[in-house]
Amino acid sequence: MLNSKELRKDFPALNQLVHKHPLIYFDNAASTLKPLTVINRLQQHYSYETANIHRGVHFLSEQGTVFYEETRQKVKEFINAGHGHEIIFTKGTTESINLVAQCFAEKFLQAGDEIILSHMEHHSNIVPWQMVAEKTGALIKVIPIDDAGELILHEYTKLLSEKTKIVSVVHSSNTLGTINPIKEMIRSAHLVGAKFMVDAAQSIAHMPIDVQDLDCDFLAFSSHKIYGPTGVGVLYGKEALLNALPPYQGGGDMIDRVTFEKTTYNDLPHKFEAGTPHIAGVIALKNALEYVADLGLNEILRYEDQLLAYATAEISKISGLQIIGTGKKKSAVISFVMQGAHPHDIGTLLDQQGIAIRTGHHCTQPLMERFNVPATARASFTIYNTTEEIDQFIQALKKIKDIL
Repeated sequence: MLNSKELRKDFPALNQLVHKHPLIYFDNAASTLKPLTVINRLQQHYSYETANIHRGVHFLSEQGTVFYEETRQKVKEFINAGHGHEIIFTKGTTESINLVAQCFAEKFLQAGDEIILSHMEHHSNIVPWQMVAEKTGALIKVIPIDDAGELILHEYTKLLSEKTKIVSVVHSSNTLGTINPIKEMIRSAHLVGAKFMVDAAQSIAHMPIDVQDLDCDFLAFSSHKIYGPTGVGVLYGKEALLNALPPYQGGGDMIDRVTFEKTTYNDLPHKFEAGTPHIAGVIALKNALEYVADLGLNEILRYEDQLLAYATAEISKISGLQIIGTGKKKSAVISFVMQGAHPHDIGTLLDQQGIAIRTGHHCTQPLMERFNVPATARASFTIYNTTEEIDQFIQALKKIKDIL
């Protein structure tokens, strides 16, 4: 079992007071805190290693290129991709999904083709597909969810047809915590010849992911949700598919030869990595992945499941409070509403006691409409959180209920 109290020493952000209270950070679904190994790696790069990569012949450039490409190999191992060149670095999950949507649409989508999403998607996995649907005349179909916040799988299979070109679904909901059965869903999509994209932003730090076992065609995640720097994302795609897609952006590194008459493009992965990337962030992502791998994803999952079970049991004892999202398989996320209290008021009063949660629609407005709520309060837990912190959170909620 993880020793959360010991590993809290790795996260300096926890050693501070907020409004004269020790920080309790329950906003991990939005962004995780950073361990010293990541912070120190960023400082090392900016202090002694600054140089552009892939283009220079001097020592710092060549050294930076090696470090950068080592992270690509680490990501390959972390998700068990078949090849390092199937790993594309982006700015985040949002850019990764936009890349696939735009490039896939240009190559494969026509009027009347169908794109399948689910009702629990983040806006980043809705809006890009709406944009390409408007351009191409493709249609979007939506997998419904039940009152527990689980996908209705028999409705999903009814939506699949030879018109389905791509399915794009979140692995774990950022609002509900629901963990979707994506391996089964991928198999069903492939039976009708459709491709499948996985939004793994909320699952990458919390459970093992093997893209070859899943057989997904694309998968995206963000560094900042797995203890790494902001501004860095990963897109995995099967080699044959990535080779078939046109480039996303034009510029340096993605070219082979440029003339005013015609430009030819670089091989994978550089074909999709135009311009100077977030070099330091990518390099430090390796440290974040190593940190997680050393702890063990199965151990992380086991510990977070215990936190979720404890928090769910305690929060359910508070009268007038309703949890939104009660699926059987959940990540460590609890969204809730309190009778007579606006979520923003709850968040503000918790903040006055040093407790950081998220309030609002969580970039899932269609989901809010499905549950007929304008917003929720959301607490999300991870490796450095403790049951003692949850106890303080519960006591604070009880006080807020009395106040409001």
